[in-house]
Amino acid sequence: MFDKILIANRGEIACRIIQTAQKMGVRCVALYSDADKDALHVKMADEAFHIGPSPSKDSYLRMDRILEAAKESGAQAIHPGYGFMSENVDFAKACLDNNITFIGPPVEAIDAMGSKSAAKAIMTDAGVPLVPGYHGDNQDEAFLKEQSLAIGYPQLLKAAYGGGGKGMRVVESADEFDAALASTKREAIASFGNDKMLIERYLTKPRHVEIQVFADNHSNCIYLSERDCSIQRRHQKVIEEAPAPNLSEETRVAMGEAAVAAAKAINYQGAGTVEFLFDEDGSFYFMEMNTRLQVEHPVTEMITGLDLVGWQLKVANNEKLPLEQSQVTVDGHAIEVRIYAEDPDNEFLPATGQLNYLRQPEPSNHVRVDTGVIQGDEVSSFYDPMIAKLIVWDETRDRAIARMNRALDDYRISGLKTNLGFLTNLVNAQPFKDVELDTGFIEKHDALLFSDKTETCYKSLMLACLATLAKEDAPIEPHRTNNDPFSPWNINNGWRLNEQASHLVELTDENDNSHSVRVGVEGNGYVFNFDGERFDATASVNGDHLVATINGHKTSLLFDVTSEQVTLFIKQDVHHFTRKSDGSAGFDVDESEDKLTAPMNGTIVEVPVTAGQSVKEGDVLVIMEAMKMEYSITATHDGVVSEVFFAAGDMVKDGDQLVELSEG
Repeated sequence: MFDKILIANRGEIACRIIQTAQKMGVRCVALYSDADKDALHVKMADEAFHIGPSPSKDSYLRMDRILEAAKESGAQAIHPGYGFMSENVDFAKACLDNNITFIGPPVEAIDAMGSKSAAKAIMTDAGVPLVPGYHGDNQDEAFLKEQSLAIGYPQLLKAAYGGGGKGMRVVESADEFDAALASTKREAIASFGNDKMLIERYLTKPRHVEIQVFADNHSNCIYLSERDCSIQRRHQKVIEEAPAPNLSEETRVAMGEAAVAAAKAINYQGAGTVEFLFDEDGSFYFMEMNTRLQVEHPVTEMITGLDLVGWQLKVANNEKLPLEQSQVTVDGHAIEVRIYAEDPDNEFLPATGQLNYLRQPEPSNHVRVDTGVIQGDEVSSFYDPMIAKLIVWDETRDRAIARMNRALDDYRISGLKTNLGFLTNLVNAQPFKDVELDTGFIEKHDALLFSDKTETCYKSLMLACLATLAKEDAPIEPHRTNNDPFSPWNINNGWRLNEQASHLVELTDENDNSHSVRVGVEGNGYVFNFDGERFDATASVNGDHLVATINGHKTSLLFDVTSEQVTLFIKQDVHHFTRKSDGSAGFDVDESEDKLTAPMNGTIVEVPVTAGQSVKEGDVLVIMEAMKMEYSITATHDGVVSEVFFAAGDMVKDGDQLVELSEG
């Protein structure tokens, strides 16, 4: 076995690899950018090397610096994780040229599967079924338009060298094709450095079912069950489960054998995943093969009891697979959800910010958390916004769903927007429980998954006030103006001359409604008045645990209070409030629809309008890129572009005004 390996990655997958490698007695070398200098994977590793500025292209995609760190550290092998250099043919070849083992498949296999069009040609020869479409080399835009018309609609436009849901668009009609092609090509160049496209007929209700394959250097190749990854947003997986529910044993075997045939066709070695589209009629079609470890590999580990990273290290060390196909067993059911910093109510727009408060479920034989962050860490705009993967196992799918529901209830995050509430809605949705799965699940069940915003109730508002006051009721020594402990200026219990003692708490809820709440103080308790009704309350705090009693009703909850925010965690119901500090005039927010702003930090890709140009509602005014995804800012009404503030290539911050639009 290797003495030392370098992990050419970051975040949760780097931490995951380090955990297994160190258990096997292998020392680990980490890499870090400016943004990751204090990251968890750096702390876990035996040693770490700085490789450049925060942007990926200047750090984790710098092949020369990665190889230099490997040679300087004396690492015998490099594990690429997923993303970044994991499916880069040139990098795999450079490792071999420098006598460093690449923990992954052979260069030829990566090359063969790296182009989706070439991969489909190989799969045709291997007898693996394919979705009808165009997978050729002619990339003339007029020719592609002809092929698009011939294939019919809806269709899927995909980057030939893409992956992870990036470089992909659904085209509903011929009128959409030109704009979709231009956008997809830009995204493909930014993410993969190659804008070759392929076009496929888009199946309207398919499931995404994939097979985990493993092969060694001794002609052994097996499959380790299947996973269902049908629930997706923006073509990126949200929930994965294993085994895939409601598949016949005949279908499981047929898909597994087709996946092994695909791997053998390219002399595969190591961990790989063959992805299929599974249609309503029971037929399945090859989609692509990922020549790396998948993000969702933990669900396979949970039902097989195997350590796939450990297998990767053994195969890379020229050992035989630990098991034959007949020895592979599957036990129970596992489900994984991806916890993202994003806003599901705003088209899943990625979020950035600090993890002010982070509490995770307790790990057990039933619950696993794979993460690369701790409380206080920053989720930046430079990398994927995934915070963690939450994985559960139980004896049946129904019990696994219940287990996931409880684990999500135990997951607490504040400081930025997350998809935790959305995930809770997903796993509780009856169609999910009933296995009514397809890749359009989220769009189809919009009403179930996206709750209408409701008015803040008095109870949550009172609890937010109590959390704020109880947290701050300890003596505040720095605020004293003299040393007299009996001076009224040194009492923070709301004392007021000739009036009932009270506190003014000013909060803004998630619907942007402002609340100025006068909280009276009587003895050891508090008094609220809403619409003429009196509420008597007491509250006590122990760390992040609040026990509040309002009119005799006791409530126990977790909370987080900072100078800017108050977050309440009441079972699966999370309430966020922003605070207005004492003496602050607040911020004047221009909510005019005429001033269109950047929804997050990013880079301007294109500005297709100029000052003085007339536009219609819905016209694209600015295209920006953030976290390797493109976002379009569109006109909110008909009008004239008064001013454009940024040009292509400019960096912008969240809230920067991009365009001013006036009435026409």
